[in-house]
Amino acid sequence: MVDVSQHELVPEHTVLDEEILEDVLEEYDIDRTDLPKIKRTDPALPDEAEMGDVVKIVRDSRTADQAVVYRLVVD
Repeated sequence: MVDVSQHELVPEHTVLDEEILEDVLEEYDIDRTDLPKIKRTDPALPDEAEMGDVVKIVRDSRTADQAVVYRLVVD
């Protein structure tokens, strides 16, 4: 079976530590629930991602070197 998360076209997904998450939420002046959602069943998520975690996704960008987005893991 193929591990989709290791495919070259899948951007890097990282589960954020609570300390880093607090800094991100404070920077954008939002709550965790204000973030866009990603399903726990998404094959690109790291195995350690659990419901309620926030995942940092780093994508390549044509206009900026990298684009960083955050997603809340939901069931």
